[in-house]
Amino acid sequence: MKAKSTDRYVSFKGIDGDGNAKRVVAMLRRHIDDPEKTNLFWERFKEKLAAAADPEAAGGRHLDELFLVHSYLNNIRELFEEYEDREALELLEQVESESC
Repeated sequence: MKAKSTDRYVSFKGIDGDGNAKRVVAMLRRHIDDPEKTNLFWERFKEKLAAAADPEAAGGRHLDELFLVHSYLNNIRELFEEYEDREALELLEQVESESC
């Protein structure tokens, strides 16, 4: 029997979008915090993550982790694929399916 999944178009109830996005960011940081793996793009992305914690620094916009993961989904996927991070790719797929 197929497991019942939550239809995000009906309700976000039971979906921890924010928590899952934070987990994706933690998995991403394992790569982009490594000086051998980062580049200017990821350094700028880290600045956006820092601004997510402080809406004043983001010009009053609320740039939380879920928003940033959604906005940079393809870049994040590409990085996870490059480093063959299967666990992170699975979680990213889940976040995209449930919350984006």
